[in-house]
Amino acid sequence: MSADVGAPATPDPAAPPAKGRPRRRLLVAGAVLLAVVVAIWASRGAERHGGFADPQNPTPDGAQALAQVLGDDGVDVTIVRSAADLDDTELGADATVVVTDTDLLAPSTLERLRGRADGARIVLVEPSYAVARTIESDVQTLPEKPQGAPVDCPGLPELDGLRLEVDSATSYDGRICHTVDDALVLFGAGQALTNDQITRADNAAVALRLLGHDRRLVWYVPDPADATSGDAVTLGSLLPAWIQPGLWLLGFALVALLLWRARRLGPLSVEPLPVVVRAVETARSRGRMYRRSGDRGHAARALRRAARDDLAGVLGLDRTAPTPAVVEATARQLGAPVESVAALLDDDRMPPANDQELVRLAQDLARLRREVRRA
Repeated sequence: MSADVGAPATPDPAAPPAKGRPRRRLLVAGAVLLAVVVAIWASRGAERHGGFADPQNPTPDGAQALAQVLGDDGVDVTIVRSAADLDDTELGADATVVVTDTDLLAPSTLERLRGRADGARIVLVEPSYAVARTIESDVQTLPEKPQGAPVDCPGLPELDGLRLEVDSATSYDGRICHTVDDALVLFGAGQALTNDQITRADNAAVALRLLGHDRRLVWYVPDPADATSGDAVTLGSLLPAWIQPGLWLLGFALVALLLWRARRLGPLSVEPLPVVVRAVETARSRGRMYRRSGDRGHAARALRRAARDDLAGVLGLDRTAPTPAVVEATARQLGAPVESVAALLDDDRMPPANDQELVRLAQDLARLRREVRRA
């Protein structure tokens, strides 16, 4: 037997210590987790500044180029991204406030901004119909495609002679640039401010003169969190004023249509049956169903009802005559006791107990109808 049997195994000096492997795995997992967190944080930052005409958005839809040029020209550009910061920002006659991404502009924020403008020019970039209606209740908005169209903006002579060219825009009462009380400007060509289209036609000159008119520029990018409970949008605020009378007229027309179509139906139209079924086949089919169900009482009532209808017609009575009248007229016609005739024609009598009694009742009713006809 070898002397090495039972000796402890010698560890391989080239193999790494086993306790170091879990530590290395933890370090790798931590590095991967840190990379994921950094990527998420970076993507959130890019998404936050990725809105339309955002002053920090370098994409084609952003307005970073315009903001940088204004800053290079000596305009103090202040970017505000919340209503609270906007309330804390000093305004005045030497400032212009531009609001982009106005779909997120809360009515309460706009009202506070107009209340404390203190002579500052307010420029709303492509405000929606709902926002524009809070400023002027009768304003009309229409889509436009200005291709080298002159800027017609009353109250802003610095824009005279300039031309706009964008893919799409919005007009307010027929103008791309609409002024309200010489302090509020509704600018419908927001694409003229973007990095992609600011170099077309006179777009750059329009943007610089519109936003660089004063020494300071407050660039407000609304946030959905700025809205308050009183800023809930109703359906009526989204509908144009001219459509409400039309809805009332449509409602009256619908009511009139319902009243007209709800009139009494006319006579039934007679159409030929696709298949002619003989009466005897119908009677036999009903008999088979009665027999299969074992409902002798229902079969007896059907036989008596048919007999009463036939006797009423023979005796000159109405088809709807009550049973006692038919029984009395039949007994008088035959000179028979009323009780015996009622035993045959009255539905309140005991129904047949078996098939033999049902057959006997049918035979007695048939005999009674024949005797009345002969009498």
